[in-house]
Amino acid sequence: MTVHYFCRHCSAKLGTIENHIIQSQQLGLHKLTEEERQEMVTYQTDGDLHIQAICEDCHEAFSRNPDLHQYDYLIH
Repeated sequence: MTVHYFCRHCSAKLGTIENHIIQSQQLGLHKLTEEERQEMVTYQTDGDLHIQAICEDCHEAFSRNPDLHQYDYLIH
């Protein structure tokens, strides 16, 4: 399984973990609620996993401008 991380606000690719024997507990997915897991984790038909997180730029933007939380996406 390959795990791809993307920013959920600007869609920037944050990184990839290529390991065919990685467990969801190693990724910390067991700590997510069911709702969080549904929002952040997508299983692809090829067996890859896409995880939505937040990049440093968007995190900084939210820290400086809390009103941005009302938007789903910062950059289209």
